[in-house]
Amino acid sequence: MGCDGGTIPKRHELVKGPRKVEKVDKNAELVARWFYCAMSQEKLCRPIVACELGRLYNKDAIIEYLLDKSADKAPLEAASHIKTIKNVTELNLADNPAWSGDKESIKGDKYDDMQSARFICPVVGLEMNGRHRFCFLRNCGCVFSERALKEIKSEVCHK
Repeated sequence: MGCDGGTIPKRHELVKGPRKVEKVDKNAELVARWFYCAMSQEKLCRPIVACELGRLYNKDAIIEYLLDKSADKAPLEAASHIKTIKNVTELNLADNPAWSGDKESIKGDKYDDMQSARFICPVVGLEMNGRHRFCFLRNCGCVFSERALKEIKSEVCHK
């Protein structure tokens, strides 16, 4: 049956190598950043705010976090740097006309295309799905792609 003295175990049978690190799926990570609130992990719904680190939040989740300062509740890692509502900026996002996510009734029998984005850049038309860099202006909250800001070459909002 084995290990009765008649067999000699090889090195690879006795020594276990280092475990392989499980890699995070990049598409799943992008979906999590651009479609869900960084604090409550719920789908992003208007009004959407962003912090100086670029994380997206639902505004009601931020307000609930700031109002609930009980001692037994530890601060969340995703929002530990947010002390007041002035630390976040409300975003003015342009809707994507090709996105039909919330317009159709969801019964569970439809395919959700997570590659199409809910919002786009109003200047260039790039989808805000995590494949392109986006920036927002802190004074007005307008959101543009980095490519559009390079083309405009001004720090003033085009609106």
